[in-house]
Amino acid sequence: MFMRVVVGIGVVVGLIACTVVPLNNVENAALVTASGKTPTATAVRGAIVQAGAGLGWVMTDVKPGVLQATLNLRTHSAVVEIPYTPTSFSIVYKSSTNLDAGNGQIHKNYNGWIQNLQRDIKARVSAL
Repeated sequence: MFMRVVVGIGVVVGLIACTVVPLNNVENAALVTASGKTPTATAVRGAIVQAGAGLGWVMTDVKPGVLQATLNLRTHSAVVEIPYTPTSFSIVYKSSTNLDAGNGQIHKNYNGWIQNLQRDIKARVSAL
C-alpha cells in the first residue's frame, strides 16, 4: 500500500512538472473581413501590429509582407516571424530565451501566447 502511494505521488509530481509541449506554428490562417471585402496588405499589416502591441509584442518590419514579433515577459522571450498577405498570415517560431525550446518542444505558455496573437489578428482584420 505504501508503495502505491509513493508511486501515485511520483506520477502526480511528474505531470505537474511537465512544462514543455509540442511547438505549434500558425500556417496560412485565412483572413476574412465582416464586409466580405479583401483588405489591402497595408491594412493587414496594421491589424497585425495593433494586435501584437495590445498583447505586448514588439513588431518590426523584416521586408514587405513579413513582420518579426518579439515578446519579453519577465526572464522569457519569444521571437516569431509573421508573413502575411491580404488573405492569410502565418506565425512561425524563430527563437526564444528561457522557454525550454528544443526538439520541437517549448514551454507550455508559448502556444497560448501564439493562440492569443492569432485570435487578436483575426478579430482586427475582421473589423476592417
